[in-house]
Amino acid sequence: MFEQAGAVAAKIVDRWSWWQNALRGNFGPIHSEPQQGYYRVRGKDGQWEPVAIWLDDGGAWLAYRSGREVRDVEHLWTFACRFPIEHAIYEKAMAGGGFDDEPPAPIGDNSGDIDPFEALRIEYLGEKEQAEEFMKQPVKTQAQADKVAIWSKRLTAIKTKAEGLHKVEKQPHLDAGRAVDDKWRELKSDPDDLAKQLKAHIKPFLQEQIRAEEERQRKAREEAAKLREAAEEKARRAAAETGNTEAEDAATASEAATLARRAEQLEQEAEARKVNAGRTGARVSMRTVKVGVVTDYSKAAAALVAMKHKTLIETIDTLAQRAATAGLPFDGMEIREEEKVV
Repeated sequence: MFEQAGAVAAKIVDRWSWWQNALRGNFGPIHSEPQQGYYRVRGKDGQWEPVAIWLDDGGAWLAYRSGREVRDVEHLWTFACRFPIEHAIYEKAMAGGGFDDEPPAPIGDNSGDIDPFEALRIEYLGEKEQAEEFMKQPVKTQAQADKVAIWSKRLTAIKTKAEGLHKVEKQPHLDAGRAVDDKWRELKSDPDDLAKQLKAHIKPFLQEQIRAEEERQRKAREEAAKLREAAEEKARRAAAETGNTEAEDAATASEAATLARRAEQLEQEAEARKVNAGRTGARVSMRTVKVGVVTDYSKAAAALVAMKHKTLIETIDTLAQRAATAGLPFDGMEIREEEKVV
């Protein structure tokens, strides 16, 4: 009788041996047949769920997941077998205490059928509150480190979901915006393009008009200079001559004054006149503008770097990062290795 009791006890202990060895990291052969013990599996929301698997007195396999009976024990076993847990950890999880290496479930998990944005926002704010509280203390245990990994994954999942929801909500507006753009594109761009073509077409004519105006100004200035010189010469001669009657002096002075007035008129005419076409409110004309032309890119880039030009500095930094990622450094940069949590 005592021998039978010992055999039964040994058989019972043997049922737990695979699980006990697995707790120590010694996983035995894994087949479709379950092994009695306590485990955990990931739920659809990414949270761990406690699992218990055992043989009943009749030799049938029983399994419970988060307190709910599972009919397909073999299917559950294939997911749980790699994650054995201590009985005390199982009991704590069943009591609602969760797992030490996992952050608490986010507040938004049971948000129901509310607006997707609000549901995701509630979920994020719950994660944010718990994570910020967690970060008030340094990480000292492996369980705490595991929490960080899980938190990071959950936050990334929130970001990915937000990007998807954002795209879904924004897409109709983008499509509508593109439809409006397509409707007005021709009337917005083509008239301006045609106006530019017309201005380019008239450019040779206006340039010829400018050359003609410059020639007119030159001739007017030359004629004005001649008349001015003649008036001054006549005035000098009149002043130098003696024996003239008063009437002759008056006539000479009047002639010199006439020449001077004519010279002044020509000087005024020599001033530049605007060359244009059209009427008030609808004119086209030539205008001199400043155009920057790079003659030496190396010197230009060096000058902009010396000026700490923000756009150029950011562009160089971006190109340097791409080169570092590709492992192809260029002159003026180096590739450094830095530790980064990913």
